[in-house]
Amino acid sequence: KRSEHQTRGADNFHGAGGPLCVSDVAQHPICEAFIAAATQLGFPRNDDFNGANQDGVGYHQTTTRNGRRCSTAVGYLRPAMQRSNLRVITGALTEKILVEGRSAVGVSFRREGRLCTARAAREVILCGGAVNSPQLLMLSGIGPQEQLARFGIPLVHHLPGVGQSLQDHYSAPIKLRCKLPITVNDVMLSNARKLKAGLEYYMFHRGPLSMISSPAALFARTRPELASPDVKCSISPFSAERPQDGLHPFSGFTMIAYQLRPESRGEIRLKSPDPFDAPAVHPNYLATETDQCTIVAGLKLCRRILATPQMQSLIEAEFQPGSAVASDEDLLDYARRRGGTVYHPTSTCKMGNDPMAVVDAELRVHGVERLRVADASIMPTVVSGNTNAATIMIGERVADMARQKLALAA
Repeated sequence: KRSEHQTRGADNFHGAGGPLCVSDVAQHPICEAFIAAATQLGFPRNDDFNGANQDGVGYHQTTTRNGRRCSTAVGYLRPAMQRSNLRVITGALTEKILVEGRSAVGVSFRREGRLCTARAAREVILCGGAVNSPQLLMLSGIGPQEQLARFGIPLVHHLPGVGQSLQDHYSAPIKLRCKLPITVNDVMLSNARKLKAGLEYYMFHRGPLSMISSPAALFARTRPELASPDVKCSISPFSAERPQDGLHPFSGFTMIAYQLRPESRGEIRLKSPDPFDAPAVHPNYLATETDQCTIVAGLKLCRRILATPQMQSLIEAEFQPGSAVASDEDLLDYARRRGGTVYHPTSTCKMGNDPMAVVDAELRVHGVERLRVADASIMPTVVSGNTNAATIMIGERVADMARQKLALAA
């Protein structure tokens, strides 16, 4: 709540006056049909997925202000740039956490080819994310002993959970041709429509260029005994083979099935002792029977929605995976081949007190003084939604902890 400026106003679940603007998205005819279809199937309308209940179908809210992303860089960092106690160094890569005895005392980093050091007056707080935080810990001698020994990295502290317990949301798409020229693809196929979209965004901060990729979604349970949703079905008013390759040259849209509570666990491993060598990421998606059944159930739920009159009025054809892919076995094979990450990696420096935990409840690294980790890697399990707000909350909490420590020392 503290991070949020909710444009609807404050309530029991939302705050106002915070640095991040949270606002509603514009309606879209494909999203409206999707919502109507899901409610016809008996799913409740939900206008606030971050409120009392998460089940149901509706539009997302986004951290945007006047059609532009209100990121933590915009909401938090930019207003603080003039502070005398803040220095932001860009174009640099941290190579190692400096440890003397069992205490972190600073970091070494390389910038423009020069090796530099920064000494910590009080503590080091590592915020590299679920991939880079465990890599940096291991490069600094903090991690699984056998992995460090393989690369000749001197052991500072054996911590077997570093880089383990990797979790991520996995998704699989269903792609469709649209009967009507109402998709984002259609905007990009016409120079006149592109010009109109550009002017609309420039003058009014709205239109296709202000749209998020999936404006609306359904959160649902694939099994009645579940206490909370385990799948998300989202709708995107565009289609592409891969987003980086550009949109399809025809009217198209996409439904996506997401698995929200994966059982599968992967890992981050060093490939070398070179900080410039990205670590190996082994996500181990769909490794358990539950995960396999869940992604198949999510795809089948998407097809139930697509079979309704509301959606059939828009659909010319399903071209991926296509109607020939119908059995559970074929759907699972398709999900393995054509699915992918939602870019929500977590838990590689997880919080807890078990043998595989890396940090405690104060985000302090077990066995090393003056060192904390504060990013999505510390989540014991991945949250069942976008990791953005939860990660911002972690940042807010570690700031409180640092202030409390400073106050006690004063």
